[in-house]
Amino acid sequence: MIDADRLRVLVLNGPNLNMLGTREPAIYGTHTLRDVEELVATKGRELGLDVTCFQSNSEGELIDTLHAARGTHAGLVLNAAGLTHTSVVLRDAVAASELPFVEVHITNVHKREPFRHTSLLSDVAHAVIAGAGIRGYAFGLEVLSDLLGQRR
Repeated sequence: MIDADRLRVLVLNGPNLNMLGTREPAIYGTHTLRDVEELVATKGRELGLDVTCFQSNSEGELIDTLHAARGTHAGLVLNAAGLTHTSVVLRDAVAASELPFVEVHITNVHKREPFRHTSLLSDVAHAVIAGAGIRGYAFGLEVLSDLLGQRR
């Protein structure tokens, strides 16, 4: 149930993040996407935010979700996964959504393969959090809450 007194925030997860906990646990850890969703729901309640979570392996579904969030959500926490480094159309959808957003990465992408060092999203993000594990999502909500507090 949506609380009218809470700002709605979208937490959007890209390809392969549904495999958290089993996909390369030495790199991504053993927390699951469900753990991420529980973490952001709890943190959102603490911050007075109504958090909606969505994950897709489809670039088009992510873009459609961003389009639908425009005008219905106040902000975005985005882990675009591999699309961070490759998707101009996802970047354009983020910009078109006009939502303030925080880019999140579970791992420190700058300690990984060189192709992961470039983000097509960072220049339109309000903040980038990388390498904090799933806690990065909670940090992202805190940053977003601060940004949105300035708009209330």
